[in-house]
Amino acid sequence: MDYKKILKEHTFKTWSKQKGWEPIIVTQARGVYFYDNNGKRYLDFSSQFVNVNLGYGNEKVINAIKEQLETLQYINPSFGAEIRAKAAEALLQVMPKTISKFFFSTSGTEANEAAVKISRFYKKPSYKILARYRSYHGSTEASISLTGDYRRWFVEPNTMNGVVRIPEPYCFRCPLKLKYPDCNIACANYVDYIIKQEKNVAAVIVEPITGTNGVIVPPKEYMPLLRQIAKENDILFIADEVMTGWGRTGEWFAVNIWGIEPDILTTAKGASASYVPIGITGVSKEIGEFFEDNIFAHGHTFEAHPVSLAAIPAVIEEYKRLNLLSHVKAMGEYLGKRLNDLKDRHISVGDIRGVGLFWAIELIKDSKKTPFGDYEDKYNGKLTLVDILAKKLLEKGVYVYNGPSWFIISPPLIINKEEIDQGVDAIEEVLKDADKEFLK
Repeated sequence: MDYKKILKEHTFKTWSKQKGWEPIIVTQARGVYFYDNNGKRYLDFSSQFVNVNLGYGNEKVINAIKEQLETLQYINPSFGAEIRAKAAEALLQVMPKTISKFFFSTSGTEANEAAVKISRFYKKPSYKILARYRSYHGSTEASISLTGDYRRWFVEPNTMNGVVRIPEPYCFRCPLKLKYPDCNIACANYVDYIIKQEKNVAAVIVEPITGTNGVIVPPKEYMPLLRQIAKENDILFIADEVMTGWGRTGEWFAVNIWGIEPDILTTAKGASASYVPIGITGVSKEIGEFFEDNIFAHGHTFEAHPVSLAAIPAVIEEYKRLNLLSHVKAMGEYLGKRLNDLKDRHISVGDIRGVGLFWAIELIKDSKKTPFGDYEDKYNGKLTLVDILAKKLLEKGVYVYNGPSWFIISPPLIINKEEIDQGVDAIEEVLKDADKEFLK
């Protein structure tokens, strides 16, 4: 059977022109590696879309899913199920203390859709949601409307009303043209001004660390200040932890880095190790109690699917058994050192930033920090140099997810030093090509 031909003719590659798609046919995966149908091995140095956190082939999680399939394959969400209670109980062990009630879906975009609805129900008549430009919250209507990057452009003007943009804490390319720390965290303080000039603001949603848009780690003062501004203005604070959750930063959730507690937390991906689809929208006790006497007007067929929920307790048990948070901190320190060494040796490396096992290498082509590609290139389907370098890495047996001018380095959390070295060494080889394009 010609699998590639069938895929090209009868399925879609997302966010891409279909012409020229030559998919690698992946047949199996184990640990931090996946294999194609020719037996070639690839180091997954980005956990696919920053989601295969436990790596491939974790038997404990697989067996939990199998056991659930053998007992209860599906029941509609108006019924209860033992695994639904077990999943909620397991989540309460690791979630921020403010989060006490959950809506289960099947993806991060659905988790954010629910967060928007819940915010608007709870804060009615307020309906506006603040969101940053450099952000990605999903591909469905509310989530793509919240998204700030080029992917939103494809669906405009058919987006949700009530989204108000706020600046991001992107110190390497400050949108306000300021310098940290002299800026006094103007990007956060400006949010207070925006809220006061708007009317009917219900919530602010942020990725604690920006994900696919370049792993932007905010200054230490930013998140506590933004949380304080939300509280002082009586709007809900939504943390989108679809990528930053589940140990990626060395904490269960990235908000723990700054000791802040959101009103709503959305997550997905790592909650099931990505072995089965999952989405989670967690809310505070106050929000949960609101719906005791108000209709929770949301839901779908695969809400609280028992097979997906079965993965959650198993994943949490595995994190604890493997002492994974400590491992991430140790490997993150090692990875950070190795990546910063690259910056010292390669003129095309403009910035290295990250926490835990969540890093970005941003490439530049001159001393003015000009990127090798931008959102306009991605919108038009134009290959940037970084796209070409990512393809070369794949040929070398290393998969790295990339943006227009950066690599996302986010390997499975079980990775060891030798595997990190393999990935970084391969990146160093292709950076030599980027250096040749640097305009001195």
